[in-house]
Amino acid sequence: MPLTTYWLEHAWLGVNVEPGVALTVSIGGSAAGTSDGRIEAVRTGVEAPPPGAVVLRGLTIPGLANAHSHAFHRALRGTVQVGSGTFWTWREVMYAVAQRLTPDSYFALARAVYAEMALAGITSVGEFHYLHHAPGGSPYADPNAMGEALIAAAGEAGIRITLLDTAYLSSGFGAAPEQHQLRFTDGTAEQWAQRVSALKDRDGVRIGAAIHSVRAVPADQLSTVARWAEDRQAPLHVHLSEQTAENEACLAAHGMTPTRLLAEHGVLGARTTGVHNTHLTDEDITLLGSSTTGTCMCPTTERDLADGIGPAVALQRAGSPLSLGSDSHAVIDLLEEARAMELDERLRTRTRGHWTAAALLRAATADGHAALGWADAGTLEQGALADFTTIALDSVRTAGPVPRLAAETAVFAATAADVHHVVVGGRTIVEDGAHASVPDVGEALATAIAALRS
Repeated sequence: MPLTTYWLEHAWLGVNVEPGVALTVSIGGSAAGTSDGRIEAVRTGVEAPPPGAVVLRGLTIPGLANAHSHAFHRALRGTVQVGSGTFWTWREVMYAVAQRLTPDSYFALARAVYAEMALAGITSVGEFHYLHHAPGGSPYADPNAMGEALIAAAGEAGIRITLLDTAYLSSGFGAAPEQHQLRFTDGTAEQWAQRVSALKDRDGVRIGAAIHSVRAVPADQLSTVARWAEDRQAPLHVHLSEQTAENEACLAAHGMTPTRLLAEHGVLGARTTGVHNTHLTDEDITLLGSSTTGTCMCPTTERDLADGIGPAVALQRAGSPLSLGSDSHAVIDLLEEARAMELDERLRTRTRGHWTAAALLRAATADGHAALGWADAGTLEQGALADFTTIALDSVRTAGPVPRLAAETAVFAATAADVHHVVVGGRTIVEDGAHASVPDVGEALATAIAALRS
């Protein structure tokens, strides 16, 4: 593979910010930029750019990992901010959008959404995908047409994708799916496994599994999904205790919390990530931590839907690794997700400093990639995937602090608008704030979303 040298004015190397870092990277073979170009060498203390090096001014960090996404929810932005309501009324609006999508329109929307993620410095996404079939529930000629549309969209946007193909079988603890959920269901977990087994890992793509929630997958079928993921050593994600109503219904149906139910059926473990983990008992926290089940916090969605603030500090102390996601895409900004986790905890406890900037960046990078099955991403180290993001330190938001505080500046002041360069697999996908293959991301989003209204 050809080699390129990048000179980083400042780089976050996992603990501290270092000035003058030279990265030698191999360039992946895919034009989409998602193949496995890697960091071949890291040199610190390089005071000036080597001859021929690509110069990246600002702070360079590993690429950000968006560990929880529903791409079609991007079409709800603004619309669901009118008036009041609850998670459950929001869900009815979401269902209406879901009914209008086809493989072609989903590709167009997801391509624009993933390009928006790239502009925000995100280099891999975990797509929690349950919109499988045509309206009414009939399979497409290719039963995985919708999933393949998402994979193709990520490839064109230049980012990696872990397609977390989701089992969604019930409207609630054994009840048949409602009309608007027929697109989501395969009937049984065995039929889900048969369909999803046709999807394959490939360049820039990992296939994982998801249990939508304990209300959407009957208890006696949870182990089928868990076993599928175990056999393939694939990531397994699950919405967990996002709503108190889910906990109450689970207690009524099974006499135990959702976390205990998952534990009883072999779902918890190091490759499993619970998304939200908001309303947990002390025993739940112990079960998740002792099994090293991960926690994906989605603060901008959790606050938008008035879900509550999850016990992230207690979960991490118990042994649950933390990752971050933009979920419903009320905003797409992993720096905001990182600081929101800390700031929400400050509001809840009225104390400051629960995580350092470095710890929050690890949740947004290395731990997020690991949760998506990309254990070789998320660090600026020799042998790691050459995925990295550069944040301006001279914008109106970031100018002023001394360079050694660049990590704190990035986490607590910068936004997605401050990202100006993104590399995936050694290939540049964002340069000077512009996307390499989607020239006008705003127009692409507007066109794709308008098509769903017509």
